[in-house]
Amino acid sequence: MKIDFNETEIKAMEAFFRGDGEGGHALQDSFLEEIKAAKKEGADHCPCKDTGCKHHGNCFECVQIHRGHGMHLPYCMQAMLNKRLAALSELSEHTITREVTVPDYLP
Repeated sequence: MKIDFNETEIKAMEAFFRGDGEGGHALQDSFLEEIKAAKKEGADHCPCKDTGCKHHGNCFECVQIHRGHGMHLPYCMQAMLNKRLAALSELSEHTITREVTVPDYLP
């Protein structure tokens, strides 16, 4: 099952934007049921590469920890944010990339 940019959840948000809260909630419930069923079958939906992390697969704890220290986003949210930032960067012909440096501690 694909969680990021999931078609059912995208349709749910479209329903909400149209003012169809009931339809949006029904689609979200379906999305969450799919996740629960996959998890019962042993699926690992955590995209974080640190499988040794004691919070791996526990989204609630992971997000709370990242919110608590506020230093960076959990791995699972980076692609979503990067997609949005790329669209913004396009407004200035991606010239921001000339100003961004990667810290030494990142691979």
